[in-house]
Amino acid sequence: MSETKKVQTGINNISDEWFRANIDRKTLKKLSKRSDFEGWKHIIIYSLSLGALGLLSIYTWHSLWFIPLYLAYSTMWGGADAIWHECGHGTAFRNRRLNKFFYNIASFMNNFEPVRWKWSHSLHHSYTASVDPHDYEVDGSIFAKHTFLSFILNFIPGIGFFTIHKSLYVEIIKHALGIRTDVMKDCIPEDKINDCINSSRIFVLLWITIIAVSIYFSTFLPIFLFLIPKFFGINGIWGVTQHMGLKESAKDHRLSTRSVRLNPIFSFIYWKMEYHIEHHMFPMIPSYNLPKLYEIIKDQMPEPQTLYQAYKEILPAVIKKSKNPDYFIPVQLPNN
Repeated sequence: MSETKKVQTGINNISDEWFRANIDRKTLKKLSKRSDFEGWKHIIIYSLSLGALGLLSIYTWHSLWFIPLYLAYSTMWGGADAIWHECGHGTAFRNRRLNKFFYNIASFMNNFEPVRWKWSHSLHHSYTASVDPHDYEVDGSIFAKHTFLSFILNFIPGIGFFTIHKSLYVEIIKHALGIRTDVMKDCIPEDKINDCINSSRIFVLLWITIIAVSIYFSTFLPIFLFLIPKFFGINGIWGVTQHMGLKESAKDHRLSTRSVRLNPIFSFIYWKMEYHIEHHMFPMIPSYNLPKLYEIIKDQMPEPQTLYQAYKEILPAVIKKSKNPDYFIPVQLPNN
């Protein structure tokens, strides 16, 4: 058995090494309860909002109004990331089948092949901000070798087309062809690799179908609506704050992870994942209960930041880290 596979089998054995805020067990158990009502409420509002923005995008196709409406649609589409994430943890719904069903749908929308991301996300939680074994989910944040310009360019809608050769599209195509990538070797158990390959082939088949429909009807609209909206959402504005510029290889999520506060619309799209330290510390608590969790443990947590405050420290950190890879943003912890 390889060293990586040894690490995988021992994932759950290292959880006690991490700092965890003190909280009453009964309270923790109560906060950890899942709710089908909360899950359906989010999915229904999300689906109706996405559908309405999609219809408006179709209606304004070939007009200038299409641009802002499509950006809004793409940003809402990007909210599938939160659904994928919550369903992947099994916390969106109480019903496991509902979690699995919406996990697979949101995985396609988010361009996250579900088998790969199930296992890489498990490692992300067990080894947050650790280079060994590699945390594949923060490669673009903590470990990124950004210049100030390359960092800023990431926020331009559509910029992803210029780096598509490094994107998840390419990874999925490689997996569909049976090519074993590093993430497949390091994260996915041997008996799940065929599942990853087959799932990737379904993704590629769906992409080809969308393109074929566009060609048949002589319009790019299906491609814009179902294939490339991830390139045009602004979700990265809050998503990149999760770990950017913070300390690596620390056994305290308060040092490697950042919580921010968003307006109600962005918070809905993100499904409360702005409470990100809280989520990493207690990953089995549903996101809709994270605000309640924060109120209970806030005396043990760093002060949450607004987006403005987060970027006020992130932007200088990007510059400093480009010159000194060992630099990280120090976090003021409460004295308790």
